[in-house]
Amino acid sequence: MNISRRKFFAFALTAMSLSVIVALFLLLVADLFVHSRAERTAGLNRWGYRGPVASSKKSGELRAVMLGGSTVFGYGVQADQAIPAQLEGVLSASRPFSVINLGYNNEGAYSFAPTLRDFEYLDYDIVVLYEGYNDMPGDEGPNTSVFRHDSAVFRLTGYFPILPLYLNEKAMMLRHGGDLGAAYSADRATDTPKTVFRPNIAARTSAAALDTVATVTNSLGAQLGRLSKLEAPAYARVSRIGCSHPWVNYCDSVHAAIREVLAQGKKVIMVGQPRMSVPVTVAHARQQRMLDAMIKNEFGSEPRVIYVDLGNVIDLADPNFTFDAMHLNADGNRKVAEALAPHILAMAAR
Repeated sequence: MNISRRKFFAFALTAMSLSVIVALFLLLVADLFVHSRAERTAGLNRWGYRGPVASSKKSGELRAVMLGGSTVFGYGVQADQAIPAQLEGVLSASRPFSVINLGYNNEGAYSFAPTLRDFEYLDYDIVVLYEGYNDMPGDEGPNTSVFRHDSAVFRLTGYFPILPLYLNEKAMMLRHGGDLGAAYSADRATDTPKTVFRPNIAARTSAAALDTVATVTNSLGAQLGRLSKLEAPAYARVSRIGCSHPWVNYCDSVHAAIREVLAQGKKVIMVGQPRMSVPVTVAHARQQRMLDAMIKNEFGSEPRVIYVDLGNVIDLADPNFTFDAMHLNADGNRKVAEALAPHILAMAAR
């Protein structure tokens, strides 16, 4: 009888293990399929950055990575119209060059150092830091977003699962008549959200099914999260490098990122973005002047570090280059890429 029970439990354990393995395999296949559809448009590839997966560096090739928020990611344009892709096209006319887009929406300077560590395996030669907009709220509300680190799977393996986000958004769209913007607006509302439309039973059932699968995948991620804990972000009150309120945290984060690049033996270009429009024009200019002064004071004798000010390259009030006075269209991104390319080539030649 005891032998029979042991056999039964062994069989049950084997069956459960196989079921979990099969489920994980199917989720991985589905996730890879979603990645293949999204990576060349508005999504991320399987390693968590925008555009196709980078191949191994070829002989004589130089590689740059570009970090920042939605203006680097290319919010509102296709992957090949974002600044990094257009920059690669300009630079490649002079010599073999690749540029990888490590930007993501809403991330600020705090994300620079962890992102550089996450992607050091890409074997880049030059780092381009392009961020200031997302840190404009300053020390009253420091931006400590590191989007990829929200995923325990990414923190443990470097693989970035996109299926949960995809399924959640599909379910949201089913409930809101195909309008994802309205779905996110309703989700953020503090009071009872306005109903965009009343979904029929088929839409409700489909949305519930998508929610179930998304919950399963999120649950797996949560289990893995126990193996990889997030560090609580630290806020600076006083700067040790001469930065002043209200951008102590922004300035210190850029400083930490530059030190990270130098420790890796790479070169770095910090870029001042096109100046924001009224009413924050003056504040943005002050932020960048302070940053420029910090870089000169801290790294003035280091030839591997430069600050490039592109503040006047584009007028963000000009609808020919921007659709919302911040994010650039394809023409605007090309203009920034063309202005930045000579500085990168000069840095590469040093």
